[in-house]
Amino acid sequence: MNEMNLLQRYPRSKRNVHKREATRDARAVEISRQYGHEYFDGPREYGYGGYRYDGRWLPVAEDIIKYFDLKPGDRVLDVGAAKGFLVKDLMLACPGLEAFGLDISEYALKNCEPEVVGRLHLGSCESLPFPDRSFAAVICTNTVHNLERAECIQAIREIERLAPGKGYIQVDSYRNEHERELFLSWVLTAKTHYDPDGWRELFREAGYTGAYYWTIIE
Repeated sequence: MNEMNLLQRYPRSKRNVHKREATRDARAVEISRQYGHEYFDGPREYGYGGYRYDGRWLPVAEDIIKYFDLKPGDRVLDVGAAKGFLVKDLMLACPGLEAFGLDISEYALKNCEPEVVGRLHLGSCESLPFPDRSFAAVICTNTVHNLERAECIQAIREIERLAPGKGYIQVDSYRNEHERELFLSWVLTAKTHYDPDGWRELFREAGYTGAYYWTIIE
């Protein structure tokens, strides 16, 4: 395994953690975990507060292509692709790259970018509908932690199955009690969460050999 921040050029947004904490309740969590209109394009207390393409994934796509040495004709999969922004930018950054995505949200797929129509699959990351070793790289950012622990391990094994040693997984984490409290006050969808050592242990249990990094609220 290799710790590598492939989202280092993704713009950092300013989160009003205390406002989310004031509105975070069981109903908000339930609505957000439906991954529908409210989560993507509804009020901020339920999720993104409007999830629209603005090109911010393009630098990330460039770094992914460089890290995995991807070339035209290679196949890459984004697990948890939402509306397909990264899939679109991967194809923009490397014309001829065969980029695909998978997401559990029907709403996201029905409201995807026009350039990725036909490239996004509806499904869950713990059962990826593709053959063994069928991708040159599999990317999964801020997704597997939305599953219960056993399902999370299964999803990681699926990523490894599709691209042994060529996966990238980024998950929510925290390094101290202060960051843990911020995490618990902000995050709506994560069901499995650990500090970095806990995540590394889970990755080893899953037999994961790819790259990984953390999303930390500060």
